Parts: sequence; structure tokens; C-alpha cells
Amino acid sequence: MKIISFGDVHMATRNLDLMGEVMRDCDLIILSGDLTNFGGVDDARKVLADVRRACPDVLALSGNLDQREVIPFLEHDGVALHGKGLVKGGVGIFGCGGSNITPFGTPTELSEDEIYATLRAGYDFVRDVRPLLMVCHTPPFDTKCDRIRSGTPVGSTAARQFIEEVKPEVCISGHIHESAGVDRIGPTQIFNAGPFKGGGYVVVRAGDGRLDARLEFL
Repeated sequence: MKIISFGDVHMATRNLDLMGEVMRDCDLIILSGDLTNFGGVDDARKVLADVRRACPDVLALSGNLDQREVIPFLEHDGVALHGKGLVKGGVGIFGCGGSNITPFGTPTELSEDEIYATLRAGYDFVRDVRPLLMVCHTPPFDTKCDRIRSGTPVGSTAARQFIEEVKPEVCISGHIHESAGVDRIGPTQIFNAGPFKGGGYVVVRAGDGRLDARLEFL
């Protein structure tokens, strides 16, 4: 199974037109949050429609810049990963959207306790499955994927704690635009593809009980 993941779309889906070869054998697209730019259901629906033209099988999280109404919309659409988990191609996939608390009062922010509880709820759907792919809009704290321009880490301590406890094979995050990159927490690979308009995406290949993931740019 081949999975393509990207996030921080903010309505800018035009790079999909440049990904024909990448999408040719794609089985699943995972959107890792911030589909819109402070938008609600109508904007989220437009982004999903664009993405489905590239690959009809989609899973998605809302981000902190999506209105809270996007969470139940994604659930109703059957693509939600926020507090949910499911098995695709033998891979247990689960996630948490929104972000930890920011100074900006964005639409969908969660306390660290809420992030941990949401990840736990999603994980409980797939706890007996390996390999595990965790999708969390906010990167785990103190990695190369969560530093703002000053170098200060602003990621989620709860996401980091959860990774240290459960040890998923891969965690895909986003949220911090300037921290596109790859890191590790123990055996877990951490990815942040940066904003989609910057051309970043994660390719995950699943087979023989393993995940092979890499960060690519257009």
C-alpha cells in the first residue's frame, strides 16, 4: 500500500496538478490538518473534492485553523481521524487534530490532556495492530519538526508522551510551517511536510508488517 500525506493546505490545492506521477499508484491520501484558512464546512468540502480527484480514498484531520464544525463534518463524511482509528492495508491509522494552546486563540485548540485523551481514543480502535501510523496535526514537543523561527519548540508534550509510551512506527504532523523535516523519538519516525503550497509531502509504503516513510518535495 502506498500512502501520500500532506497538510497545512489552507485551501491551496494547486500543487496536486504537479503530482500526477506521485499519485499514479497512490492507494490513500491522508490530510494532516488545516484544510482551510479559518474556514468551515464549505471550504473543507472544496478541499476534499480537489483531493479526491487525485485519489478517491482519503482520511483527514482538522487543524487549529479549521473551524470546530469541520470535525463532525469529517466524521459524517467517513474520513475522520480525530479520536478515531481504522485499519487500511494492515496498517493501524489513528490521530488527533487541532493544536495545543497557542497565543493566537485559533478556532480549534486543545489542552494537553485533551490531546492525550484524543490520541488514546483513536489508538484504542487499533491497539492490537502493527505497524501503527499516528497522525497528529501538532508535532510532538522538542523535535526538529516543532520549532518556530526563533528555534523555540512549541509542540505538544502530550503527543510526545504518547509516542514514548506506544511507540508507533511513524508519526505524521504539521502545524509549524517553518519546521518541515524529519526526526525520531526512540523507534518512531516523526515527519512534518510543512505547508502544502511549499511542495512538501510524505510518502509511506506499507508491506510485510513494516512502514517505509520519507519526506519528499516537488
